[in-house]
Amino acid sequence: MRKIIFPLALTLAAMFISGCAGPEQKLGRGMVNSYEVVRWGDMRRSIEQNAILVSPDAGYSYGAISGFDHSITRAAVGIYEIVTFPIPPYRPVLTSYISPNPQFPESYKPGLISDPLFDTDTYTGFSGGDVAPFIPGSRFQVFER
Repeated sequence: MRKIIFPLALTLAAMFISGCAGPEQKLGRGMVNSYEVVRWGDMRRSIEQNAILVSPDAGYSYGAISGFDHSITRAAVGIYEIVTFPIPPYRPVLTSYISPNPQFPESYKPGLISDPLFDTDTYTGFSGGDVAPFIPGSRFQVFER
């Protein structure tokens, strides 16, 4: 029990000295980035960009390999940020290779979920939103905006 108290006290002291904004942002960024192995947003974006800008063949050969590499890197950085969130520095790491924010293909930008929490008028049902944005590749929306 004594072996746990000192590192825990040191971690709490580091959090109180630095404030909560840094660790909170680092933990949130890590959680979003670690979800990349389910979402594969960098891979979809890389395939789309290479298919449009280079050639359709390059989209599925080079784009898939490059996107897979970026997605795995983003997930690893996310796990690193989750594990080290109470420890400074709180700035994003490895920004020369991947951006700190998750990437989406240019043809799809996620919106709010179609849910009573986000709906503007739940009684008539004339609200919009993404039906299933958590499913990779889902682009169905109630009302296109």
